[in-house]
Amino acid sequence: MRKIVIGAVAVAMTMGLAACGSDDDGKDKGGDALDGKGKTLKVWIMEGTNPDAKPFFKELNAAFEKKTGAKVKVEYQQWATAQKKFTTAIEGGADQVPDVAEVGTTWVPQFAKTGALVDVTGDVKKAGLDSDLVEGLKDAGTLDGKQYGMPWYAGVRSIVYRKDIFEKHHLKAPTTWKELRDTAIALKKAEPGMTAFPVAGGAEMFTAPFVWGNGGQLAVEEGGKWKSAINSPEAVEGLKFYTDLALKDKVSPVKATTWLETDVAAEFTKGKVAMTIGGNWTPKALMAEAPELEGKLAAAPIPGKDGGLAKSFLGGSYLSTFNGHNKELAWEYVKLATTGEFATKWAEQTNYFPGTNSGVQAMADKKDPLVEPFAKQMIEGGATVPKSPAYGEIQATKVIVKMVQSILKGDMSVQEAADKAAEEMDAAFAKSE
Repeated sequence: MRKIVIGAVAVAMTMGLAACGSDDDGKDKGGDALDGKGKTLKVWIMEGTNPDAKPFFKELNAAFEKKTGAKVKVEYQQWATAQKKFTTAIEGGADQVPDVAEVGTTWVPQFAKTGALVDVTGDVKKAGLDSDLVEGLKDAGTLDGKQYGMPWYAGVRSIVYRKDIFEKHHLKAPTTWKELRDTAIALKKAEPGMTAFPVAGGAEMFTAPFVWGNGGQLAVEEGGKWKSAINSPEAVEGLKFYTDLALKDKVSPVKATTWLETDVAAEFTKGKVAMTIGGNWTPKALMAEAPELEGKLAAAPIPGKDGGLAKSFLGGSYLSTFNGHNKELAWEYVKLATTGEFATKWAEQTNYFPGTNSGVQAMADKKDPLVEPFAKQMIEGGATVPKSPAYGEIQATKVIVKMVQSILKGDMSVQEAADKAAEEMDAAFAKSE
């Protein structure tokens, strides 16, 4: 997964995570610490998630060396070039791959298929962690029943809105699609200077909840092969509802046809957006950019068509071990980083959710109105993109984005655009088989 834009202010978190791997004596749930004296782990971490990751890793690596005797060399990678670097390293074999690396959830199927990642299913179970992992995140890193690493951090999208504007016009957060539409129309009439609900044509993850929220799928796996489902009746109905908000109800301006998620955020900080889809990192990022929004924001889960929660994209990163020369030591490092005090510290510093239900629930239990709805969305409605190596190409070629934009521009009907997108997706799936 490409790095999710994070807020400038971190959410303070207190998480009840298992302290697996954090005891100096090595007597954690995962077994005794290994003897790593004379060895050095090579660790690749994506740059940017934590504004200043070096102090964190200095402390983590010192704790790991104290526990195992092994040293750690961290190399920071750029998201834009990391996938190619991973591919090159994998082709070079055990001497070239890192021992541990941060791997975006959408990359896991691609790397696992090559045999580069270590199956840690048994290790996770032995450490007593399997039942506590957020299901959507666990699923993202599991292929053919095998888990390839530990969820490290994640983000999810829900609805973010101007609480002060809603209160001014006696409006409530929508709990169905009808309520969403009615609320957006009411906002358009009451606040003509604001965008009621942006239909952002360049934001793929704004579209997906309306496919999932109507029982549709982006793609389905049949007999071990993937096939697009974006043109199914359920998916098309969801796409039509979403795009009709702009085309028929006019609650979103024409210029939003090309808006990215960052464009929506920029408009929000200018006081020009009343309600939108945003990430759990969004409220604090907005307030950091526009302090006058303090106390004026609220959040709510994205509703399904007739109520309940729509699924929303749950993306983030795994810490995975590679089939190199230090697999057992690498697993010890992964445990130490993704559980206990270091999981807590990383979450505090990055403004993301942890990968365990206990950690997310601990955040929800604090009853922070700008955190709790996202936690609920993550636990009850977190979803992932199809676990096919081809889906990275589908995202890179902007198949979903082009589909939505062709509808918003009036170039195609919803069904025509969905049929074309389905053809492109199926071609990519076939090529990867």
